[in-house]
Amino acid sequence: METAELSVHEGPQGCADPHTTMTAQQWTHSSQRGGWEEVKAAQTHTALHHCGLHPLSPPPCGGCPRLALSLRHKMAAPLSAVFPRGLSGVGTFDARNSRARGAVSGPARPAAMAEGSAELELFRRRWREELAAGGKRRRREEAEEPDGSVRDGSGCIELACGLLDRESPAPSSPAAARHCEETAGDEADDLLGQLIRDLNEINEIPFFDVHLPYELALKIFQYLGKAELGKCAQVSRTWKVLAEDEVLWYRLCQQEGYLLDVSISDRPCWKLALKDCRAKERALRTNWKNRSGAVSQLQYELGKILCDVHSCDGVVIAGYTSGEVRLWDTRTWDYTAPILEPVHGPGDAGPQPHVSFVRINSSLAVAAYEDGTVSVWSLMIGREPIHRYQHNQRIQALALGSKGATVATASGFEVKVESPDDRGFWQTTGTFEIQKLVNFLHLVPDVWDNPVAVAAAEDVVYVLKGEDPGTVLHSVYGQPVTCLDVSAHEAAFGVKSFGWILNEPNQVLLYNLETSQCLKKLGNSMGDFTCVNLQHSPPNMLVTGNKDRRVRVYDLRRSTALCSLYAHRLGVSAVQMDDWKIVSGGEDGLVCVWDQRMGTKLWEMHARHPVRYVWFNSHSLITANIPDEKTPRGASIMDDDLTAHRRHRGIIYAYEFSVDQLAVESVLPICRSSYDEVMGYNYNIGLAVPYDHI
Repeated sequence: METAELSVHEGPQGCADPHTTMTAQQWTHSSQRGGWEEVKAAQTHTALHHCGLHPLSPPPCGGCPRLALSLRHKMAAPLSAVFPRGLSGVGTFDARNSRARGAVSGPARPAAMAEGSAELELFRRRWREELAAGGKRRRREEAEEPDGSVRDGSGCIELACGLLDRESPAPSSPAAARHCEETAGDEADDLLGQLIRDLNEINEIPFFDVHLPYELALKIFQYLGKAELGKCAQVSRTWKVLAEDEVLWYRLCQQEGYLLDVSISDRPCWKLALKDCRAKERALRTNWKNRSGAVSQLQYELGKILCDVHSCDGVVIAGYTSGEVRLWDTRTWDYTAPILEPVHGPGDAGPQPHVSFVRINSSLAVAAYEDGTVSVWSLMIGREPIHRYQHNQRIQALALGSKGATVATASGFEVKVESPDDRGFWQTTGTFEIQKLVNFLHLVPDVWDNPVAVAAAEDVVYVLKGEDPGTVLHSVYGQPVTCLDVSAHEAAFGVKSFGWILNEPNQVLLYNLETSQCLKKLGNSMGDFTCVNLQHSPPNMLVTGNKDRRVRVYDLRRSTALCSLYAHRLGVSAVQMDDWKIVSGGEDGLVCVWDQRMGTKLWEMHARHPVRYVWFNSHSLITANIPDEKTPRGASIMDDDLTAHRRHRGIIYAYEFSVDQLAVESVLPICRSSYDEVMGYNYNIGLAVPYDHI
């Protein structure tokens, strides 16, 4: 298709050759030279369209660019008179902004508008007629030429000049057309510049700003990120106001996980709040990598040997062989927490039984003892237990819901689930009989009405809920379950195969709890999987520990191992990961912090006993080295010495990385005086006079 050509004449400053011509399509697509050229082309194209000059229409014959002069005569009147209906998509011309083009006001304004509209309609009608006649004449002339050459298409401008001004005869040759083009170039350029200036003076803001209701424009901007909002704020004042709206930045804070419990009215500027949160996150990551922060040892000498440890949001609970249950709140400077006292019956004059398991969530603390007793405390009340029940045999597994008040215990071949009713009275909501001894027990998180428990008994995995007797999720004879973890909809557990007999490697199986179908089979290791973490891992990620001394991270979408980390000489006993780091503990007492993306070890820490518990969040880390031997050689429960030797007790470490302090420079545990310890013995040095600084 042929296109109408527009002559572009510019002066010495950034001007083109006077004979250079460019089509409207090429002019429109020349935005690579800058945004202003693109805006100029779009405005001129729109103006020519409303004048009846359709650039995509075929030109009828040769001509001269004197059309520019004629158009300028037509535009001598105000633009509101020439374009009474305005330019579509650009705005409406206002007589207030008519500078250097004549202002029209009073009674002359309607007459001028009517005259301009009539002249425009007449020009369009005559232009269409000449286009039709010129097309026939051009086809006839091309058929008569023997060499098949095509005539110059710039005659459309000459034809327009003849239509608009009958007194000026149209040039009949290309040379004459070029002469007219040279003489009228400067005036055409002035006309183009005046047209663009008029377009920019239409409104107070540029014409490319959005003319939408504020709420609708804000809804569109909600789909942009931080970088896109920053770029939009540089477009204009209107877009800057939109891009810096507090609602947008509050939503970005919530989407990135910052200040989730804060309302939008609590901060004056959410853009700065997001900036501060990201700066703190970068500082925390640097402290994690450099091991910069404060480290403390949570010790309780009167408890003797450490039996079990658990934590929730910085509150640590520990059970000891003396029957004591101790709490620490690492979020406070002195780690004070409520004291939990067990209930002593009338016949409990002798020593208290050992603590087997402890669990804690945001509202409850639970402890299970060797004699089958289970005590439940409220963290808001403390002191005396709010609920207590008894099993006939030793408790083998204990589970507490991550939220709410649901406790599950396994003793012998029985699994019992306890929870309070609407009035706060505790009752047994489910009792399940299982044919084998339970090794692992978990409650499915985020289930409120009817608690669901997942139990692993040797080589069988059960799903226990409601009044059902128990659904078998997995069962393969001779392949015992070695570890278990559950999330809201899935369960992951390690299975020990027959090994070299059938040449089958050990694997981690992933099941859907709703459909009871096996989703994935992960791993290909000859060692047993000793720990797995699914609940606290990022979405579609899973981290495992193995006896072959390796920590493996799996992508559940591809069923492949993203990385394999080698560190622990005696096998991995505890592991947890987030989006960039991994913390693993081993049977050799070594705690390692890894950069998951780089696959490198950042730092490590060693203690005497195996690492049985690892938990961390963005700014703190809790690890527990728990001895396997609860009654060490040379120690007796009936001894008058209230404490055991330090090397037998086990230890709990609490790291705080939000403090810009080296770990070796942190306050020693001996400096955290409780103001009531006035004596010392063997390794346990107490202070006679409390003090704050050494």
